[in-house]
Amino acid sequence: MKKILSGVIALTLTCQMLSAQTPNTLTAKEKKEGWVLLFDGKTTQGWHTYNKAELGNGWTAANGELQFNPAATGRGDITTDKEYENYELALDWKIEEGGNSGIIFGVNEDPKYQWSFLTGVEMQVLDNEKAGDNKIDTHVAGSLYDLIAAPRTAAKPANQWNTAVIRKKDGKLTFWLNGIQTADVQMWGDEWKTLVTNSKFKEMPAYGTYKKGHICLQDHGNIVAFRNIKIKQL
Repeated sequence: MKKILSGVIALTLTCQMLSAQTPNTLTAKEKKEGWVLLFDGKTTQGWHTYNKAELGNGWTAANGELQFNPAATGRGDITTDKEYENYELALDWKIEEGGNSGIIFGVNEDPKYQWSFLTGVEMQVLDNEKAGDNKIDTHVAGSLYDLIAAPRTAAKPANQWNTAVIRKKDGKLTFWLNGIQTADVQMWGDEWKTLVTNSKFKEMPAYGTYKKGHICLQDHGNIVAFRNIKIKQL
């Protein structure tokens, strides 16, 4: 009987392992729903450095992850080749101890904008425990950066994977981090204008004004990795 039970347990565990979704792949259900991978887990195809034609070697595809190494040359935010307007974006991220990064979207590429955050809106990526930027509530992981604060408990510790979801539909913007809703606002309305006026972006006239734009992953000078990057246009 013990041998039979052991065999059943082993088979159950094996089935559970096999049923777990392989990173950087889509299920049949996701494909039917219209999800598309933005990262194939093997190459950096579909991405380039912000405001440049090619991708610098600071960003590489390794071990099924899109990784940033601040010690490498050719730094800068990594940017999707395509632009998006109404969509749901999902991805996993992990950040080194004390690290800072971000998911920036609605980005306009133009030489007059030196940085992606001058036009794009950011979901913060941060080690909430040891990053220097953890003192301000609207700067913790999952926040609509400098506008709406996320619960500090939504993020996992450094070097652990977090799952982020950004939904943007006709200006209705909603964030989730590890299944916890961290922001919900209508862009370009009165509430939005008040939030921007009370933020550091009040001196940046192009911030958050583009309804369609690129998606960027931020080079903030720290080691960070992303995987399972997928998008469904709405």
